[in-house]
Amino acid sequence: MTFYDRGDELNALESAFESPGHAFFVIYGRRRVGKTELITEFCAERPHIYFLAAQEAEERQREKFVARVAEYFEDRVPRIDGWDDAFTYLGEKIETEDTIVGIDEFPYLVEENDSLPSYVQGFVDEHLQETNSMLILCGSSVSTMESAVLGHESPLYGRRTGQLDIAPFSFKQARDVITYDFTDAIRSYAVTGGTPMYLTLFDYERSLRENVQSNILSPAAVLYNEPEFLLRSELRTPARYMSILEALALGHTTPNEIAGATGIDSGPLSKYLQTLRRLRLIERDVPVTASAKKSKRSRYRVADEFLRFWFRFVEPNRSSIEEAPDIVYQGTIAPALPDHVATTFEDICQEAVWELIRRGEFAPYSEVGRWWYGEDEIDIVGLAPNDDRILFAECKWTSESVGESLVTDLRQKAANVRWGPDDREEQFALFSKSGFTDGLAQELGSEWSLLTLDEMNQLFSVGEAPESDSDK
Repeated sequence: MTFYDRGDELNALESAFESPGHAFFVIYGRRRVGKTELITEFCAERPHIYFLAAQEAEERQREKFVARVAEYFEDRVPRIDGWDDAFTYLGEKIETEDTIVGIDEFPYLVEENDSLPSYVQGFVDEHLQETNSMLILCGSSVSTMESAVLGHESPLYGRRTGQLDIAPFSFKQARDVITYDFTDAIRSYAVTGGTPMYLTLFDYERSLRENVQSNILSPAAVLYNEPEFLLRSELRTPARYMSILEALALGHTTPNEIAGATGIDSGPLSKYLQTLRRLRLIERDVPVTASAKKSKRSRYRVADEFLRFWFRFVEPNRSSIEEAPDIVYQGTIAPALPDHVATTFEDICQEAVWELIRRGEFAPYSEVGRWWYGEDEIDIVGLAPNDDRILFAECKWTSESVGESLVTDLRQKAANVRWGPDDREEQFALFSKSGFTDGLAQELGSEWSLLTLDEMNQLFSVGEAPESDSDK
């Protein structure tokens, strides 16, 4: 897979390795986000031992690890009786040669022996700290990495010199991969999300429809069963989790709505939701003006665009897809895709707000998020408590130009947002796929910002993108 972006992460690793003394980095994040590619890119021109753990018996894992160390140092494979001996052997070898030691999918080792972190602790304290070498522990099981490696109860707590929580690409980062025109890039991102593996599977010389049909709607395609595979790799009984994700993808966002759609009682449901959050498959939102800890107005959503697409369009239609994928795309996906993309567009507009703040084109805001109360909802609200300033923004992914009615509606809803003093400074922004009615910009004051797709394209631009012949 082609390596994209991750410049900040590479710089952090390079700086750590080149600085005097040892380094112990922890790299973690959801599956498919490119952790292994990051390690491979970093190690490519440097002396390194890379070991990929597997789900197999502990003794076999240890044998392979020791054999890999011996191979690197051109040594005969020694007889090793336990992990303590294995790490002692490694420690003796790196005393004379600065080396990067990368252990990928470390949680697989912990599954077979939960004392592994203690053995690594001994290696760090007794050997690594006396060298200029570097240890990297990497894993896709976020919960295991956060508890067994980073947690307060872990023997390794406090010993790391750095950590990287690898997230999926933002839309701006993904734009380097998605070479469609800007409109189709948004539509494509609403399908793949920012997961590098999914982004790079698409052939951007083909239409979005062709990519969806060949990479997702084909039973032989990698992505056809991908979410189920991900869940089975993390959970022993994924069926109920899948029903929750499908309910969320279909628009049931509150605990009561999810319980009604899935038939899961509120008590067990709360635990399932916590597990999905821990796996970073869903996110909990509260109104941006509310306290995340105290607010009871929780909404949940699928945290990944591809999973949201899959659970909305693929999982409910698998039987039909296996018989007639063309009909599923034409009759089910194509008509509902604009609505699906609209949700993604809101997230991209929120990303645009942060970009405008960074560039100084918007005044600074410390918090940016959604707001709702009763029947009122505002797509984006930004808060600047120190300056008593608030931003209200709406995002429209429609085929019609935005006009005065949306301006009036946003003003009315803004008046219902209880935050700050009565004389707070209010700023407004509108994002529109199809532009704005003639004369609207001239009718509004300087507190209003109107952004079209062309202006957003310039904001996110990483170079000229060719026009796409994707079907609409």
